[in-house]
Amino acid sequence: MIKIGLIGKTNTGKTTFFNSATLASAEISNYPFTTKQANIGNAHAITVCVHKEFGVQDNPKNSRCIDGWRFIPVELVDLPGLIKGAWEGKGLGNQFLSIAAQSDALLHIVDASGSIDASGKIAEPGSGDPVADVGDIEEELVMWYLKLFEANRDKISRNVDSGIEPVAAITEVFRGIGVREDHVQMALAQNNLASVPLDDFGPQQSKDFCWSLRDISKPTLIVANKVDLPTATDNFRRLREEYKDMIVVPSSADAELTLRRAESRGLIRYIPGDERFEINEQTPLNDKQKWALNFIRKDILGEYMRTGVQFAINVAVFKLLKMNAVYPVADAKKMSDKHGNVLPDVYLMRSGSTVEDLAREIHSELAKGLLYALDARDGLHLPTNYHLKDRDVLSIVSAKKKK
Repeated sequence: MIKIGLIGKTNTGKTTFFNSATLASAEISNYPFTTKQANIGNAHAITVCVHKEFGVQDNPKNSRCIDGWRFIPVELVDLPGLIKGAWEGKGLGNQFLSIAAQSDALLHIVDASGSIDASGKIAEPGSGDPVADVGDIEEELVMWYLKLFEANRDKISRNVDSGIEPVAAITEVFRGIGVREDHVQMALAQNNLASVPLDDFGPQQSKDFCWSLRDISKPTLIVANKVDLPTATDNFRRLREEYKDMIVVPSSADAELTLRRAESRGLIRYIPGDERFEINEQTPLNDKQKWALNFIRKDILGEYMRTGVQFAINVAVFKLLKMNAVYPVADAKKMSDKHGNVLPDVYLMRSGSTVEDLAREIHSELAKGLLYALDARDGLHLPTNYHLKDRDVLSIVSAKKKK
């Protein structure tokens, strides 16, 4: 399952974001380091289901389908807040970094209202600087990569001297935090270091390489949280201007949590990420509930179209990680599994993944005897190296049967 980590300073709304996306009840407070242990829960990436295209009624098993939208589970991790010096082990730095290493992508939650100071403590709205806050956390992550690189420089050099390719030798050091060889190759190329001997890397070249490697291996978007507060508008604009090379998503996690909880209580009808909600006329609302829902409808959905929580998750999965939603079936004509369930499963497959990768994801036995895949749309036989496309519906044909 894809894992998305929530990073940022304390009091930026990370745990509220987590609760709104997972409907969990992790502790929310305004004192530093409320989140001492990582909160882990299931959220969803949402995409249009293919069942309407085929004119069939689906029976989802590993996901859900609501009003034509397929909800695909992803793991969301609310990480302890970072402070300056985390890469040196200050605060909960070591714990944070060890967990962040396992994430496929990161959502950097920042308080766009400027209601925290540089240390993450509650401050007067507008007095904090979210642009600097983003820079502080990004620097911590890069220094973590650089520390790992420099601590293992001699080991990498020895491996290269013994005949191991430089890219492989560097990758081996970073493999434990999810770095692949193609990540290292891209980072070296971006800094014109592909042909430079490792021993000739200067301090700035090493840092530039680690900066690129961090960006490539842990794709990140900025979630400008608390945009519903009056002091957030200018800061949101500043964030987009300062970080032009990153996606910045406006968000009100508090509004999303309000809507999700109201929906779970039957007060409203709301699909996460939607641009509107409908109040259940059969359920009376008190004045406080009416005010909150009217505020969300006018000042958040009316201004930004959405609360941003679900949108941020979708962007992370489908744009940052470039995932495709692929539907494997046993019977290509009926689009069902062997039990007759129509379009039962959907898998998130990285761009460039092949039929063979999909077979391996489903079951190792299928991959061992893989012959080809059958396209449910046109009956074409697709070779094992066919690159999967979003919304593909395929039947894996193998000499080995799934046990």
